[in-house]
Amino acid sequence: VSTAGNGLKMIKVMIPEGATNKEIAWIFASKLDNFSMSKFLQLSKNKEGYLFPDTYLLDPMSSPEDVFREMRENFDRKIFPIKFDIAVSGRSLEDIITMASILEEEARTEETRKMIADILWRRTDDNYPLQIDAPFVYIIGKSSFTLTKEDLKIDSPYNTYKYKGLPPTPISNPGLAAIMDALRPIKNKFYFYLSDMDGNMHYAVNFEQHKINKKRYLK
Repeated sequence: VSTAGNGLKMIKVMIPEGATNKEIAWIFASKLDNFSMSKFLQLSKNKEGYLFPDTYLLDPMSSPEDVFREMRENFDRKIFPIKFDIAVSGRSLEDIITMASILEEEARTEETRKMIADILWRRTDDNYPLQIDAPFVYIIGKSSFTLTKEDLKIDSPYNTYKYKGLPPTPISNPGLAAIMDALRPIKNKFYFYLSDMDGNMHYAVNFEQHKINKKRYLK
């Protein structure tokens, strides 16, 4: 809690990178008086990915409308300086934000995010399924280590094993670092990757190598 110049007590709320709209609503509801999660989720329904994760200093009586507006305006402020980079990248803002939201879930370091970005952009361009697990956390709350073969058959546009291309929307609200990593991938020769139980990334040039990595690092 901080005190503004007019003596009003302000609440400091930290929204982490990669938080979903639902997680954001829960965080604000736990910090602000009379905050309606349902109203906030209604306002942000089609804005997954476009609520900027940051530390916000707010009046304890802030309404869902106030919070939503502040997060959207903050997103626009953060994106404005890199609009030229986005324009010359050949990718749409929507695709970049969606990719960045995937990177938030799939990798933990700048280098691995940039490596994976190159792999996934190439897969998208080649019309090859992304075959990533991160969207399943978004649609059914399951991570790589709890997914079953049945889960992978779910008929959802977010199922990147079943449908080619990027998911229809971002799967979380990415921070600026992940957005920049989506914009500036590290060119590499790999086409497959996996993360072991310790979070270490293992890459493969082809599916045969990938199968060896799966046996070696996931068993």
